[in-house]
Amino acid sequence: MKPARTDIELVTVPLYRLAHSRAGDKGNRLNLSLFPYRPEVYAALVEQVTESRVQALFAHRGASRVSRYLMPNLAGMNLVLDDVLQGGVNGALNLDGHGKTLSFLLLGMPVIVDSRLL
Repeated sequence: MKPARTDIELVTVPLYRLAHSRAGDKGNRLNLSLFPYRPEVYAALVEQVTESRVQALFAHRGASRVSRYLMPNLAGMNLVLDDVLQGGVNGALNLDGHGKTLSFLLLGMPVIVDSRLL
């Protein structure tokens, strides 16, 4: 019998290597779903994609609050960000910095995982 591998090689990768995201906006609130490509990655995402890390990532957009809702039976999470859309689609002066484009900002977040999860 071959012994179990006990050495762990940790690597830092952008979140998009592990998961996908969908986004939506309503007023000045952004909704981001996050689902790993493989369910065994979910625990690492729960540990690292925290409300405080997401709020820091979106601080330059004025995010005042991030609420995270875990969906363990689906191996996913929903993130709701307040005051991040600069007034909302109808009130913002920017061209298109709303829901759909902001999901990739989340997916660029670096996470640390065991290389075997890639």
